[in-house]
Amino acid sequence: MSTATVSRPSSGRRKRPGLGTVDRRSGYTMLLPAVIVICAVTIFPIAYSIYQSLNNIRLTDSGYKASFVGLQNYSLLVHSGVFWHAVWFTVMYAIVTVIVELGLGMLIALAINNVQSLKNISIVIMLVPWALITVMSAQMWGFIYNGVYGVLNYILQSVHIISHPVTWLGTPVSAVISMMVADVWKTTPFVVIILLSGLQMIPNEYFEAAHIDGANAWKTFWSVTFPSLRGSIALAGLFRILQAFGVFDLPYVLTHGGPGNATQSLAILGQYVLFGELHFGVGAAIAVATVILVLGVSLVFLSAFRSMVEGEAQ
Repeated sequence: MSTATVSRPSSGRRKRPGLGTVDRRSGYTMLLPAVIVICAVTIFPIAYSIYQSLNNIRLTDSGYKASFVGLQNYSLLVHSGVFWHAVWFTVMYAIVTVIVELGLGMLIALAINNVQSLKNISIVIMLVPWALITVMSAQMWGFIYNGVYGVLNYILQSVHIISHPVTWLGTPVSAVISMMVADVWKTTPFVVIILLSGLQMIPNEYFEAAHIDGANAWKTFWSVTFPSLRGSIALAGLFRILQAFGVFDLPYVLTHGGPGNATQSLAILGQYVLFGELHFGVGAAIAVATVILVLGVSLVFLSAFRSMVEGEAQ
């Protein structure tokens, strides 16, 4: 019998790329359009804003002319009392509203989670304020706070809490508080949805084990519910900090930054400097400073939350 000869492939033949290499190349190719869009709508505007903040931009007949001034625009902000007041208001507004929304959102999320039969209806009702356009909700709250025909004065006078109408948006303190109430009303549902999603992911076995161990409702919350919601709380708080620092439409519609500059946020100040006074370099410096401030506050929030969580774990 003749033996069959098995031919071996020649060693000089080129090896085909592995499956992993092909997958990586395909992945990079599919990611390329997204990377281009991100660069076009995010990275380029930020880089161009930094460039503008380092220049004195003057309008001319043929467009604009930029002359490099270095950190002069930032120096103007550092020595501006109006800028520091806008920083103080924005930081205070963000911290107070986010803390209130997280606390109130937690209570509402726990209540909805415990009412199984009405959970879907409750979620729909909670989404109504969040779904409203901010300009529309600001106009609505403007009618509520109106000192002449506002419904808030009518209700408070009817129950004899106040004896005469109050101009809620007419004084600095009442205007700030009124704007915070309007913001909490609109954005708390966002926090509720995130926390409610986190509650749905907690296994029932954890609560059953706590019940067997004899833990009451308060002990169960701090030992089971709260530790399991750490990620959801951090996510909701971070998103709300980012949104609160960019607040513009609510104070712009309600108070136009007034009375005086009591409710003038960094966004309103930047808009006024850019489009009102046409100081593009200073306006760009305000935008860059706002971004730096947001990043700093976000890092502080995440670090503080992480320290609190690690302290409870020990």
